[in-house]
Amino acid sequence: MLSVEVARLSGHDLARLLWWREANMSLYYVLLRGWLHLGSTPFFIRSFSVLCSLATLPAIFWLGCRLFDRRVGLVAVALMSCNAYAIRYAQEARSYALFLLLGTLSSAFFIEWLRKPSRRNRRGYILASVLAVYAHFYALLLVATHWLAVRGLELQRGSQARVTIRSGLRRAWIGIAVAVLPLLAFVGKTGAGPIRWIARPGFHDVLDFWEHLAGNDGVPLFLLFAAACLAAVLPLRGRLLRMATGWEVWRLQFLLSWLLFPTAVTLLLSLARPIFLGRYFIFCLPALIILAAAGLANLRQQWMVAICLTAMLLLSLKGTLSYYDHDFDLERDGSEAAAKYIYDRAQPGDAILFHIAEGRIPYEFFGSPRGGSSAKETPAPEIIFPRHGDHLDYRDVTGKPDREFMRSVAGKYGRLWVVLMSNGAPSHPDATTLMLNQMLARSYGRMERQQFPQVEVRLYDQW
Repeated sequence: MLSVEVARLSGHDLARLLWWREANMSLYYVLLRGWLHLGSTPFFIRSFSVLCSLATLPAIFWLGCRLFDRRVGLVAVALMSCNAYAIRYAQEARSYALFLLLGTLSSAFFIEWLRKPSRRNRRGYILASVLAVYAHFYALLLVATHWLAVRGLELQRGSQARVTIRSGLRRAWIGIAVAVLPLLAFVGKTGAGPIRWIARPGFHDVLDFWEHLAGNDGVPLFLLFAAACLAAVLPLRGRLLRMATGWEVWRLQFLLSWLLFPTAVTLLLSLARPIFLGRYFIFCLPALIILAAAGLANLRQQWMVAICLTAMLLLSLKGTLSYYDHDFDLERDGSEAAAKYIYDRAQPGDAILFHIAEGRIPYEFFGSPRGGSSAKETPAPEIIFPRHGDHLDYRDVTGKPDREFMRSVAGKYGRLWVVLMSNGAPSHPDATTLMLNQMLARSYGRMERQQFPQVEVRLYDQW
């Protein structure tokens, strides 16, 4: 529950942390901070993402109607409501559901401006786009897609109308750029540091992303979505690569650009520095859904539409049920079970350190009554790393213990708990793990270990 503990920081600590490390989802942290005043159970915390996901349904209906018609809008809502990828991140206490909602609204206002230029639509586009970027930095790829797409649209109006539309969009993009300057400054300052843990994507990573985006039911559902998208574009295939096309062709070009351009650019950049991660592209889901809905609407016979839509919905529901049986895309670790294990077995005088500072976050959350752990009379182990005061602050979410620190604490405590997370493969542990193994083995005669998903808990004992 990194998001929750970040949102609970003092105003000063939150501001410092956002500037130094977590600016990418700053909007979500600020909104969650207010949400926590209403309730703090895990169910209630996740309900904020659920509400964002539910709000995406009317947004995608609006976008489908503006691009095509009411029929496409209704089919898109049906597909989105059963999509396992949307449902999976509707239950995550992270920014992804909010990002999906704001990305959908940004594109909807963009289309609305093209169809009916007005101050209201331009302001709506600027606001939704800026909030989307503060929900997740990758929303800039969506704005870039809008910029590229409009250059290929032949505006069927008088010269004055064309000037109004294009100049209005230029002013909107300038406004967006100015509004997100603090986030751009953060990226310039930190570079790829906050996401340096992302691995270089391979072919199977990309294939898994598309299968998950389609609904987590593997190749059959992915092929159905691909066939539906082909049904949308094939009737106009001879004109799809042309510039300055009319509305009928351009709307398909726009959806294809939205679906493919952000991932393609990021994959190319990942050849130099890995920055591709599937869930960062959840904002591409509406493009896939609406394009598939348009393809289904192109089928001539109603019974064919009914059969294909039913098959896609059933497979989507199957993918959703599969998610409840086993996580996909983002595997949940065993932090809750590990925290409970430590609290249940702690003794007076125990100390605890975390191999990476972030490991303290779930320990703090699940050890509190709000996190759901049962209270006990025995005091919790004393946190010795990371620790910069009597309460969690912004410095306690980054860093690893070093040799100098370990020399100062080795042998000082009769029992020392060590929590290892993200420390490499068991056969190839990282340098910090090797250092801990070496230094703690000298000071403690006995060590017990307990393995949880992606988390290892060790208890070093002098006796």
